[in-house]
Amino acid sequence: MTTAEYLEDLFGLHGQVAVVIGGAGELGGALCEGIMRAGAHVVVADLSEEACQRRVEKLKQFGDRVSYCLVDVTNRRSIEALLDFALKIKGRVEILVNCAGINAGSSFLDASPEMWDKIMAVNLKGVFEACQVFIRHMLAAGGGSILNIGSVTSFLPLSKVFAYAASKAGVVNLTKNIANEFGDKGIRVNAICPGFFPAEQNRKLLDEERVRNIISGTPMHRFGEPHELIGTALLLLSPKAGSYITGAAFYVDGGFTAAWF
Repeated sequence: MTTAEYLEDLFGLHGQVAVVIGGAGELGGALCEGIMRAGAHVVVADLSEEACQRRVEKLKQFGDRVSYCLVDVTNRRSIEALLDFALKIKGRVEILVNCAGINAGSSFLDASPEMWDKIMAVNLKGVFEACQVFIRHMLAAGGGSILNIGSVTSFLPLSKVFAYAASKAGVVNLTKNIANEFGDKGIRVNAICPGFFPAEQNRKLLDEERVRNIISGTPMHRFGEPHELIGTALLLLSPKAGSYITGAAFYVDGGFTAAWF
């Protein structure tokens, strides 16, 4: 076995079907690319048809193992329809990635209950709903792997994003609870906790002072690039490389959390 064959066998996802919720976004799109290039068929799931179509066109350079389906994670029937779509085209789903997320900045006293509810509905309840819907299928099919996207704010309080941070803390706690319940049933559940990756949802929050504080507090002194999440994702999703990993929350943050402890 050559080195390339060994690595492909260890980290490959050949023949698997992956649903990536939030796959039309910048981080979700990078994960779609990595998962597809590792051999899986990818279903890009997001709220905007135009964004999904753009993402699919970009991914087609790596083959035809890609399709898309619209989903609203605040609507359980929409998530159930997403699962039905994947089952109709491929008959099974081995991988679920929950990457949909929104953010909004404000001080605590200026925050509205409506803002809080919206962030929780997408970032936390949406993960709960998707995991519940897809785990029912995975149990019947004999197993699967789920990857949720947390944040460095899952563990650290950051100013002006307290609702987002609270939702991401919930994602990590939920990940560990689900992993604990289904660890002996062939279902692994893990989380990646990215540091600062400029994307559509947080770009408006990155003013000059905030950027300066983030960079100075990050030992690698730079922001992350979306493709830098792929390696960790493949480790956690691979049935071989990640076979004994569940309930974990992996930092991919340029050392930001290390600098806080």
